[in-house]
Amino acid sequence: MDKLKRVLTGNDSPDEESGIMDQFNEATTFSWSTRIKGFIACFIIGILLSILGSFALFLNGGIRVFAIFYTFGNITSLLSTWFLMGPFNQLKKMFAPTRVVATCIVIAALILTLIAVFVLKTQF
Repeated sequence: MDKLKRVLTGNDSPDEESGIMDQFNEATTFSWSTRIKGFIACFIIGILLSILGSFALFLNGGIRVFAIFYTFGNITSLLSTWFLMGPFNQLKKMFAPTRVVATCIVIAALILTLIAVFVLKTQF
């Protein structure tokens, strides 16, 4: 479990001396069990929001409800990983040179979904 914790937090060497920022970070962060519970709760809420959005497509005028629920469900699912590795480490990994294109495409798709429904007033 400690090895998984080190990999997800980006700390590969367990014997490394910690600086003042690492000590501050350890003093102000959640315990490992709280992080796992937060991840699971946030991920499940994100999945449920996405499923509710998919069911909303069958309702009258459901495309707007779909866009809202589906977008917020995806954002919530993405933010669930912040519980595992922290927001700054997650953002560093998302915008790493090998992942920056995929990250930009996902963010653009989420924004374009909301723009298509609310600004362009797309009707189906």
